[in-house]
Amino acid sequence: MNRDSAIGVFDSGIGGLTVLQRIMEALPRENTVYLGDTARSPYGTKSVETVLRYSFENTDFLIEKGVKLVVVACNTSTAIALEALKENVAVPVIGVIEPGVRRALAETRNRKIGIIGTEATIQSGAYTRALKKLDSKIEVYSRACPLFVPLVEEGWLDNPVVKLTVESYLGSLKQSGIDTLILGCTHYPLLKKAIHRFMGRGVRLVDSAEETAKEAQTVLKKKSLAREKGKGTPSFFVTDAPDRFIKVGQRFLGEKVESAVRIER
Repeated sequence: MNRDSAIGVFDSGIGGLTVLQRIMEALPRENTVYLGDTARSPYGTKSVETVLRYSFENTDFLIEKGVKLVVVACNTSTAIALEALKENVAVPVIGVIEPGVRRALAETRNRKIGIIGTEATIQSGAYTRALKKLDSKIEVYSRACPLFVPLVEEGWLDNPVVKLTVESYLGSLKQSGIDTLILGCTHYPLLKKAIHRFMGRGVRLVDSAEETAKEAQTVLKKKSLAREKGKGTPSFFVTDAPDRFIKVGQRFLGEKVESAVRIER
């Protein structure tokens, strides 16, 4: 492990590309290895045991690639497996929950914070625990929004179906008086426009991807592992046919997603 080693990023599928995009913007010199477990996506409906197993398998793959930092770009994996990964992996491991929580606490004025995510993320209570740990007086309102992921992957980001789905899921959150909303799934930033329009100007949206990239930057600097020269290049691995990953991935990252290598699971 040295400065020239890559940053490893894994997700249950494609949504983690929002995190990768922010990392590439914040750390343009860094090489990156992205693993999308597309054959077994989504994780949001899986059991705790299954998510733990998948998370360790994904991390092992990245470690074999010689990465210097592992970024768990999946909220479900972060909620369920992050602590276990940190205890058992030799390189630094960061997730997407704590960075988003810190930003939300900095943004809120009335101390009413909303969280939206997959069923597994919301049921885990990980965001609520992280918020209450830092401020016990925070009021937390959460909502699982399982249909948001397929909408994003279908490329439906702002049409009447999206509008109706957003209104259906977020109506009660809008009534709750929150002034800050954490987008607790890496797909959700692509629906930012529709969510912002419905929630209104008084509600700040927190994109965990941006905050996670800042955290990666901090960790590399602290460990003296930041790459000092050159231009970073990304490489992509998937566990299912690459064609759909490339097609949908280009909605996230543009032409940077030229190809992806399929690995067997």
